[in-house]
Amino acid sequence: MPEENTAQPVTLTPDLKSDPIYGRLEDQIDWYDRKSRSAQRIFKRIKIVEILAAAAIPFLAGLNYPFDRQVTGGLGVLITILEGLLHLNQYQQNWTNYRSTCEALKHEKFVYLAHAGPYATMPDPRALLAERIESTVSQEHAQWASVQQQSTKNQGNTAPPVVS
Repeated sequence: MPEENTAQPVTLTPDLKSDPIYGRLEDQIDWYDRKSRSAQRIFKRIKIVEILAAAAIPFLAGLNYPFDRQVTGGLGVLITILEGLLHLNQYQQNWTNYRSTCEALKHEKFVYLAHAGPYATMPDPRALLAERIESTVSQEHAQWASVQQQSTKNQGNTAPPVVS
């Protein structure tokens, strides 16, 4: 009668649930995924309202009813305000940047879990994972800060250029 093999399989990666590096990766993926979806929803909702308001202006302008000028003027003001909010808060740019960062982190996760790519030959793949996570997050943060700084500069330059 053959003996049963009762030895436990050797695990090359630590328990992922208790690994703080892997936990950080999962937290960052979740954060960027949520923020990307939120920015996308806000951007699309504002754009839909803008489109509806813009389409209503010529339609309402052709009708003759009380307060027609006030309503069409109000819709024009609404469009201007919504466009200002989109520019100020950078929803579309945040949506795409956050999605890109989320996908880069997911890619890193699956390459790490497969012990592939740069992780295949590393003596300590966890250290490399930590470095690559922080590098990706730092790059995204630097991009975000640059966009915010540029947006602030653009908002401050509302005066017309001086022509000599």
